[in-house]
Amino acid sequence: MSHPKSSARPQLLHPRNRHQGHYDFKRLTRVSPALKPYLLRTPAGDTSIDFADPRAVRTLNQALLKADYGVAHWEIPESYLCPPVPGRADYIHGLADLLASDCGGEPPRGPSVRVFDLGTGANAIYPLIGHAEYGWRFTGSDIDPTALRIADAIVRGNGLTDAIELRAQTLRGHLFHGAMRREERFDVTLCNPPFHSSATEASRSGRIKRANLAAHSDGPPRASRKLPLNFGGRDGELWCQGGEARFVRKMIRESVDFADQVLWFSSLVSKSAHLPGLRSELRRAGAGEVREVPMAQGNKQSRFLAWTFHASDARRAWWADKAGDRTPPTPAHGDA
Repeated sequence: MSHPKSSARPQLLHPRNRHQGHYDFKRLTRVSPALKPYLLRTPAGDTSIDFADPRAVRTLNQALLKADYGVAHWEIPESYLCPPVPGRADYIHGLADLLASDCGGEPPRGPSVRVFDLGTGANAIYPLIGHAEYGWRFTGSDIDPTALRIADAIVRGNGLTDAIELRAQTLRGHLFHGAMRREERFDVTLCNPPFHSSATEASRSGRIKRANLAAHSDGPPRASRKLPLNFGGRDGELWCQGGEARFVRKMIRESVDFADQVLWFSSLVSKSAHLPGLRSELRRAGAGEVREVPMAQGNKQSRFLAWTFHASDARRAWWADKAGDRTPPTPAHGDA
């Protein structure tokens, strides 16, 4: 998301990302009137919201999903992670480019493209955006049964049960084992891993973020405000033992057992300091090709790491084998 004093996002988003430039609040409130009470005027005379207010952020995301992706129903409890839509869309578009590099340069579309979302969460954000933009079919897994029930209500409320399947990960301590079936093939996996290594670290980071947002926000004075985490998030969404680096290393090790079933594995990596260790892990795992795709929004630098065990000719053959089964491309939401 942007700096709380501005409703603009820097022109660093993927070229196909729908969220370039300023938010069109007139259009968003027309589609989602619930956003209107949260609008305010910045000192520069622009319209914005208070990005330190979690209710305003949640309502903005609801409006963006409805206006740009046709998601009419999206309700998640305040305790669960409310993801920034523009950044999540960038990951999807980056994955589309990754797949395009193996199949003629054009992003593949339609339900024959299968995506595995590791840790889909209550918000199901990646399946919602990925299906709306490219017509892909998703399988999402999670260890939290409550999160899955909430995500299932969103999927059913938008009539997407044919496009998005949700599964409980019942094998504690595992990522792909127990959630991915042996007879399945996926073109790509994605993951937004827990960033922090402990609840204390997550809480400390949240306090710093809340204080920074409040100090620079266009909302009420800091002293008069309660400061909940503006994007929410429960323990399993925010931290795990060993943090992001250990989580992705485990993902790499497990991916070896599914090398023939998945064309590309991927994960967000929030901290560049983790990359050298992850590269070493990938070399030990025998990955055939590794790509680091940068993403940036304002001062926040991120990237996703992708790896495959298939050589380039095998990847082209993968898509050639699928071509006979592929249905016509599904238009992106909003396209004529």
